Amino acid sequence: MVEPIRWEDGKVIILDQTELPTDVVYRKCEEVECLAEAISSLRIRGAPLIGIAAAYGVVLGVWNAEDEGKLWDELERASERIRSTRPTAVNLFWALERMKRAAEEHRGEGAEAIKDALLKEARGIHEEDGRRCRAIGENGAELLPEEASVLTHCNAGALATGGIGTALAVLYVAKERGKRVRAFVDETRPLLQGARLTAWELRQAGIDVTLICDDMAGWVMGRGWVDAVVVGADRIASNGDFANKIGTYSLAVLAKHHGVPFYVAAPLSTWDFSISDGTEIPIEERRPEEVTEGFGRRTAPEGVEVYNPAFDVTPAELVTAFISERGVAFPPFEEEFRKWRSGGAVRTFSQWSAQQGGRYGHSGEEGADGGAAGISG
Repeated sequence: MVEPIRWEDGKVIILDQTELPTDVVYRKCEEVECLAEAISSLRIRGAPLIGIAAAYGVVLGVWNAEDEGKLWDELERASERIRSTRPTAVNLFWALERMKRAAEEHRGEGAEAIKDALLKEARGIHEEDGRRCRAIGENGAELLPEEASVLTHCNAGALATGGIGTALAVLYVAKERGKRVRAFVDETRPLLQGARLTAWELRQAGIDVTLICDDMAGWVMGRGWVDAVVVGADRIASNGDFANKIGTYSLAVLAKHHGVPFYVAAPLSTWDFSISDGTEIPIEERRPEEVTEGFGRRTAPEGVEVYNPAFDVTPAELVTAFISERGVAFPPFEEEFRKWRSGGAVRTFSQWSAQQGGRYGHSGEEGADGGAAGISG
């Protein structure tokens, strides 16, 4: 599986995702500004991977500090620079807070002790994400039928995480279990993360993949070719509203209309329990040139006004289930999320289906003979 980031001898090595799919280019970051630019420019992207990069960025920021006083100044400076890069993905802020706590635990022990603690914490965040991804895949694979055609959006795979992905982990584990998995990938305008990244990654993994334009999704669902939609998330509110790559909301509406189960896969670090609903999620807006001059060619008239939000917010009522390392949460979501936070038991898919009178099979289908039917709300 592709490795998009690693720590190596005081440097962070990143896979430059703006070069894919034509070139596989690794770049070396030796200072925090390099890593911050990589996050802003999407050389590094995907909520969990941004969190990992943020952690390593803090380490880079303090790496050359020779005394503890200087280290605390550099830690604050590095954290502020990274915090300014992208506002929507909560994993970034979660990782920065963890790094701050790790440093505070060793306050007064000297610069070297704190640097060692920070590197250990960053590596821990990285390794933990790999385990979370595997658990998400294991929990989500149960939801897919033996022959599964899955539509996904943007890239929520190994390129976006420290492991096998979130949304794509579900496909990978299903394939490992012997299920016959096929993917529809929409190109994900304007930066084509689906076309450039997900199609490339799935082909590397031996998954049967068909690329479609974003505006073909409804037609494909309407023809009965999609058993489930599985997407990732960048921030999830307490009530289950969630932000993800622009275009996700439209997919959720289409899935609801066509009776296709709509699943969201993310680690618990993506939940923001400090906000009650999606109206409180900040939405990053990016440069108009990404729309009008994408990939070196002007595709719109000079001077045209452009609105280019990087994310949209999908209401919880459109979500069939959330998949995390803790299990699968079905409505009512807030009740299930509280159990996840407290470490309490959560319902399995089989238990939830039984509570609905046994009307749903593993694919979210109603009855043994029915077509795909949504199980949300």
